[in-house]
Amino acid sequence: MEPQSLALCLPLVGWAAHSGLLTHRLAAARRDPLTGLRTRAGWTTRAERFIRRHREAVVLILDLDDFKTLNDTYGHAAGDAALTATAARLTAWCGSHGHAGRLGGDEFVAVHRHPSHLNGLTAILNAPLTYEGSWLPVSVSIGSCRLADLPHRSLPKALAAADASMYAAKGATGRRGRHHTSH
Repeated sequence: MEPQSLALCLPLVGWAAHSGLLTHRLAAARRDPLTGLRTRAGWTTRAERFIRRHREAVVLILDLDDFKTLNDTYGHAAGDAALTATAARLTAWCGSHGHAGRLGGDEFVAVHRHPSHLNGLTAILNAPLTYEGSWLPVSVSIGSCRLADLPHRSLPKALAAADASMYAAKGATGRRGRHHTSH
């Protein structure tokens, strides 16, 4: 290759490499480094598309109960183990029928195409976790909103209703991992 042609190609090669690096960083920023779940922005994009295709879907907001106490009692590594176990359990529950995400802290979100699959989710998420030879108590409060129950279906409205039902579940059960559906 001639020196002039090479000189013209080098900036393009550099730009392509830089563009690839930025794309990789953007994709990584849409994933939570601890759990591997999509973060709020990445999950919201997928959930918006999902609810357009599945108008009978259910939207969930989940919160680990007494997470600060778990961290203070067993240590932050145990708290991380509870977060990753919750993420794995929620992802397995969603399977190919939905998407899970982590909003941050101890709060998770999911969308699932079959509202009837909510039965049993509380037991799955509240199963004790083995950590360094001990059982860790895991308790998750779940709020849900069936899109079909909304007069105007939208993800923000479904999330707001699910959030309200999650706090109703926490209040009704004294923060001990229950499920509540908004109506």
